[in-house]
Amino acid sequence: MVNCGLVSEKNEPVPLKSISVQLQVRDHGVSVSSSLQYVNEEDRALEAVFVFPLPADAAVCHFSARVEEQEIVAELRDKQSARDQYDDAVSSGQQAFLLEESDESSDVFKLSVGCLSPGQNAVINIVYVMELSVQADHALRFCLPAVLNPRYTPSASAAGVPEVSSASVIPYTLSLSVDVRSSDRISRLESSCSLDPLVFLDAHHTHATVSLSAGHRFDKDVELLLYYENTHQPSAVVEAGAATAQSGSLMGDPVLMISLYPEFPADVMSSLASQGEFVFVVDRSGSMDCSMHNGKDAQMRIESARDTLLLLLKSLPMGCYFNIYGFGSHFESFFPQSVVYSEDTMEEALKRVKNMKADMGGTEILQALKHIYSQSCYPDHPRQLFIFTDGEVWNTKEVLDLVKSHVNSHRCFSFGIGEGASTALITGMAREGSGQAQFITGTDRMQPKVMQSLRFALQPAVDNISVDWTVPEGVTVDMLSPPISALFQGQRALIYAQLKGQSSGKTEGAVTVKYRLKDQPVTNQLQFTLKPTEDTGRTIHRLAARCVLRCLELEERAGGADTQALRSRILELSVQAGVSSVHTAFIAVNKHSKQTVTGPLLQRRVPVQQMFGSANSGGRRLMCKMAVPRMAPRSMQMAVPRMAPCSMQRAAPMMAFDSAMLCADVMMAESYSAPDPEPAPPADPLLQLVSLQKASGHWELNAALADVFGKTEDELANHRPAQLDGSVWATVLALIWLHTCRSEDQVEWQFVAMKAAAWIRSQKPDGLSQCVCDGNLLLGGHVTEDALGI
Repeated sequence: MVNCGLVSEKNEPVPLKSISVQLQVRDHGVSVSSSLQYVNEEDRALEAVFVFPLPADAAVCHFSARVEEQEIVAELRDKQSARDQYDDAVSSGQQAFLLEESDESSDVFKLSVGCLSPGQNAVINIVYVMELSVQADHALRFCLPAVLNPRYTPSASAAGVPEVSSASVIPYTLSLSVDVRSSDRISRLESSCSLDPLVFLDAHHTHATVSLSAGHRFDKDVELLLYYENTHQPSAVVEAGAATAQSGSLMGDPVLMISLYPEFPADVMSSLASQGEFVFVVDRSGSMDCSMHNGKDAQMRIESARDTLLLLLKSLPMGCYFNIYGFGSHFESFFPQSVVYSEDTMEEALKRVKNMKADMGGTEILQALKHIYSQSCYPDHPRQLFIFTDGEVWNTKEVLDLVKSHVNSHRCFSFGIGEGASTALITGMAREGSGQAQFITGTDRMQPKVMQSLRFALQPAVDNISVDWTVPEGVTVDMLSPPISALFQGQRALIYAQLKGQSSGKTEGAVTVKYRLKDQPVTNQLQFTLKPTEDTGRTIHRLAARCVLRCLELEERAGGADTQALRSRILELSVQAGVSSVHTAFIAVNKHSKQTVTGPLLQRRVPVQQMFGSANSGGRRLMCKMAVPRMAPRSMQMAVPRMAPCSMQRAAPMMAFDSAMLCADVMMAESYSAPDPEPAPPADPLLQLVSLQKASGHWELNAALADVFGKTEDELANHRPAQLDGSVWATVLALIWLHTCRSEDQVEWQFVAMKAAAWIRSQKPDGLSQCVCDGNLLLGGHVTEDALGI
């Protein structure tokens, strides 16, 4: 039997044996050092290609290789020049290593390991820095991705993210250690994987270490959640420039990082808007028919999306506008344009949601977004996009450019579903659309995270953000970060600035950050030193360089007369800062090797675990790849995977798709035909109760409602106070049941309950206190009128 993925001629495992990762966390940033150990177990020289994911906003800043006792440190060069040098070295029998970022997605890197002699060991070291993202519960999140799902590429496009083989069993293990130092007290550290106990190294709990438990198989993302005690405290940290760098350059001058994470008071949190246009965009490609996780009774991704849409539709305020899009290799919308939210439009949408399937082929979100943005916005109803996808698109950068170009007319909330969702796509859409990104991995439930984002969408935002500097004469400040238009509850901004010049006297400066929250001005003044300690590393400098590079790359892709000048600026800054970009690559050649390899090279593709793949599921392929000799120079191979000698190899896997999946036709609402009988009602009593609520917020007294409570319709009717309307009685009972039986899920039903309470108040019923008492007696609750909000 032939294994799928990377195999040798003898059907033996790949030569990647282990991965070791060390994290150095400093407040809101982290430096990640990864070591990958290779062993060539072939009887011939080997060339391996390892395509792997990195976080989208990571800045790769070091790459080296150790072959036996020889250390080879890579140089950062123009990407094409690096590729040519790699090809020349490998062709002449020299050992060479090439690390490059994908042209299509900033969270995918390709490592080429050339000319490993039989039995030879090589250890590859990669270092990158990144910002830690903030979660809804104020945790700082780090994720080490284990999964790189193949990205769907439309047949019209020859280029794309490099193909990744699948592997049923990953033949290498992971070791991981974490060192945390912070100016704030460390509260705790949690993980999706098994950890050894957290060890504090000082009495103030500002320095701690922890390690991944031994024997971990790298078959899922490793997620770490770090909690500090004073997360909303703003900070300003200055990092010294490099003594060897030119004064006046980004790396030679001090760089400052400001952390701004506004706290939203309770009265602001309870203030919700009643207007808006809500557009829900749901991935319906074949990959959405995979399980949410490996556990027992795991839902399919599309099933979870349907349940989430039910909650969203029931939670919208009356009088707003809404629409729902599904996308795959084509797209369709429920309505030709967004419609007013009412009982009729809500019920029509719910009928279609119940029949949504993962049946739309590949994954192509760009055309759906273009159609949404082509429609005019409604006055006084700000547009809010909610995008659900497992992140398997190929043209990430083009999608992000489109979202950014419409940032002034909408906000974008994005949700990555399942292991392997592209961080570049998910975080990028939220960043460029001034929204929020959420990831649903492992046993996470989608509904709580989505409802948190809906609350953010309905709440006031921090706006009118300004940054003012007070520095001594001779010192100037050059802002490196783009302007921030708004911050929402749960969002944090990191602002970078370069300090230029010298001060003969004063050694301190100040920055004043002002913003407005619900028409109330807020001011924060932070002091910082102009002469920081010299040995703090270059993490902040590299993150600042990454920020500038991303802005320049976006400007370059937008086109214009200065494209060549922008490319030159990107190359210059990337090489100067030692930070990878779309136009540069790390190249290392072992010129000291005493042995020159002769004869043809075997090629090996190192697998990255692919979860739940099938041969025809919307862009995923299970492919058995046997070793073949290298046939063409890299310049002839860029549009295709490097595993086959034929220029048709990129197109070949696509032939497995039914041609209908690749159809570019747009299917709009008027061509919609409702499929077959509706599925059974949701099994979860909470979803069953929510599905019975009317758009105005009330429930009707009937047998379906009684069934949720475990009662008969007669029992509900017989206990109804004589003077009380049946709908008011039913709605009070529903609220009591939610508070009594599902209090732990309040984040999911909070808007449903708010609508219900508002409807009850609008009815101005008599005898409400007795009604609540009778309801508590019937359902075994102890809820007060105040708790119900009525």
